[in-house]
Amino acid sequence: MTDKPAQDRSIAISSQLMLTLGAAMALAPGYLMITGSLKTQADFLASPWSLPTNISFAGYQNALTDQFPRWFLNTIIVAGLSVALTGLLAATAAWGFVNWKWRGRETILGLLVSLMVVPPVVLLIPLFQLGAKIGLISTYQLLIAVYVGLTLPFSIYLLANFFRTIPVSLLEAAQIDGASPLRSFVSVVLPLSGPPIITVVVVNMLWAWNELLLALVFMQQDDLKTLMIGITGFQSRYSLDIPTVMAGLTIATTPLVLVYIFGQRYFMAGLTAGAVKGE
Repeated sequence: MTDKPAQDRSIAISSQLMLTLGAAMALAPGYLMITGSLKTQADFLASPWSLPTNISFAGYQNALTDQFPRWFLNTIIVAGLSVALTGLLAATAAWGFVNWKWRGRETILGLLVSLMVVPPVVLLIPLFQLGAKIGLISTYQLLIAVYVGLTLPFSIYLLANFFRTIPVSLLEAAQIDGASPLRSFVSVVLPLSGPPIITVVVVNMLWAWNELLLALVFMQQDDLKTLMIGITGFQSRYSLDIPTVMAGLTIATTPLVLVYIFGQRYFMAGLTAGAVKGE
């Protein structure tokens, strides 16, 4: 007969080993990127995986003297405005779908959610033709509008599921106190929706910051390129200068890490929001 405690321990050890291996594989590129950015070219080629013995910031100096700061600013503008507009539009639209009863709302919501499966590459040519016709190629406006349109379906779906769990009694109490529908939304609904809203912000920021294809097609002027476009050419230009490339990648990755660290405590709560039906 099999010893069940011993079997459970064996399963636990195997699970821990698999998790440790997975974590090591996930962290290895980041370790190589950060340590490589602090080495000289010769030190990196001699021992890529070792810790830097003589720390050098030459890679960061080279990266920051190029057009990197401009690309960084462009990305902050595009990603920040698109995430802010998506959050505002998604919250109001989701509340309209949940709180207002009108014919066909579930059908329209279902069609909206189905847009989540449409790959952006399918829309590339029509959007480019539209942008060229209205003269918005190489402008912030077009890229931000496209980002907002692509991230709205998921954002509305997530927030609508959470808004359905808000107890009706809270809204009725606010109505009895004389609050208007807008006041109830701002003072009752939004304060209760911190986790899903932060989840929407984190997910959309990660996507907008890392997006390359649309930005590469629509932002054709050098002074309007985003960080991902710049890094693509940056790697080609400095392909033989590994510390400079690693420094550029480190600078580009740091804001995403900070955003995730800030939002991680709300991230799982936001993803599971709406799993349990409220009152």
